[in-house]
Amino acid sequence: MIQFDSTSAIYLQVADYMSEKILTDEWSEEERIPSIREVASMVQVNPNTVMRSYAHLQENDVIYNKRGVGYFVSEQGKNKIKQAKREEFIDTKLPRLFHEAALLSVTPEELSHLYSNFLGDQQ
Repeated sequence: MIQFDSTSAIYLQVADYMSEKILTDEWSEEERIPSIREVASMVQVNPNTVMRSYAHLQENDVIYNKRGVGYFVSEQGKNKIKQAKREEFIDTKLPRLFHEAALLSVTPEELSHLYSNFLGDQQ
């Protein structure tokens, strides 16, 4: 279930949810993904909203449709998501993080240490 917020359109939040499934290899490249109705049920939104999410991901070459069979993650789907999310992170989120860190006098060394600890906790 997704906790929706008002920062972006719901179909984009559903697309982000689906993208995370691909990035974590829950949905692997060249494998069939759940149907529009199945995803709508998972995230509890209207199937038309999910259809827009599928269209968005298909336009970005993340997924493709095999007529009569279903949708599949494209061969480069994971890389396409990673590249787009990385650019968004560097262009949008990092500047805000750096701005707040500067306001709070958090040093680059502290950030590096905290990030290293975070990575260590993830393993």
